[in-house]
Amino acid sequence: MRCAVFHDYFSSIGGGEQVATMLAYCLSADLITTECKETALPKSLGIPIYSLGKIIPFPVMKQMSTAWLFSRSNFSESYNFFVFSGNWASHASKFHHPNIWYCHTPVRAFYDLADLFEQRLPVFMRPLYRVWVKHQRNVDQKVVADIDKIITNSHNTAARILHYYGRKARVVYPPVDLDRFSFKESGGFWLSVNRLYPEKRIELQVEAFRLLPEEELLIVGGAGSGDHAIRYASKIMTNLPSNVKMLGSVSSEELTDLYSTCRGLICTAIDEDFGITPLEAMASGKPVVAVNEGGFQETVVHGETGLLIEPTVKAIIKAVIEVGVDPIRYKDACIRRAEEFGGVDRFCMEIREIVSTFY
Repeated sequence: MRCAVFHDYFSSIGGGEQVATMLAYCLSADLITTECKETALPKSLGIPIYSLGKIIPFPVMKQMSTAWLFSRSNFSESYNFFVFSGNWASHASKFHHPNIWYCHTPVRAFYDLADLFEQRLPVFMRPLYRVWVKHQRNVDQKVVADIDKIITNSHNTAARILHYYGRKARVVYPPVDLDRFSFKESGGFWLSVNRLYPEKRIELQVEAFRLLPEEELLIVGGAGSGDHAIRYASKIMTNLPSNVKMLGSVSSEELTDLYSTCRGLICTAIDEDFGITPLEAMASGKPVVAVNEGGFQETVVHGETGLLIEPTVKAIIKAVIEVGVDPIRYKDACIRRAEEFGGVDRFCMEIREIVSTFY
């Protein structure tokens, strides 16, 4: 069987990119994408990668040009099984069967977060945005109709898929390479790992640590060219307190070291789809302070592997102080919890089992 994995683009390594590369690894597949930065691919896996061409690096044209490139592609003669990962790669579904879609989430700007995205626009642009969203929802629904089977990253996202698409999705938790992570020390800083998007509510973290001058917060992640949140990212970075540092994108080796030496992880995303970073932190023996929403509720055990809190500055401050008294006491429970989700072998076994049902 010759398999191809389609993924939107590799501009930086996030949860979606990690899953896409692991899907290709598990199925001995080629990766097909649009633009790709070499630094965004784990070279150690040796996965062949092919580009469909350049995309327009401005929102929303970045996303639409990506969808267009996939919709025009046809590799039906080159492969006999297809996997889609991401928001736009699924636009290739019409010509590529049999297929599965690893759905990280229905596009949130079209569905559950449409109102939030609209409110962040200038008033004169909002009517146009509503028209665009309505059109894109119709296109999205037609694309999903060509998907043979949907799998997803959490029960939280599966509920969204059922609500917006009327389709049941099998949950296959993303893989965490447990051997990659380890505990070195409980250092002098807290860690935050996320793209600089408004739905991540990073401003809550910044303001909390502004009021905790004795604590330090390191924020890993960025917003690529053409992302929907360049202005948000710029705003966040213009008024940082001295104890909050933005590291931008870092290598996987640097990130692993940060996990191993931080005091704990801070997560504040709105109704996070799943969130692989809490598992990476817990695999490193580090507690997680996360908002009591979405996928965090599936990974963080309140009081045992960290704390689930309300999405407020006051709650973050209280949790950082409480957990920070003795973060090492969470170590063993965190490592056990990460192991419960299994690693790469578990993920590969489940994906191969799903693919085998087509033959």
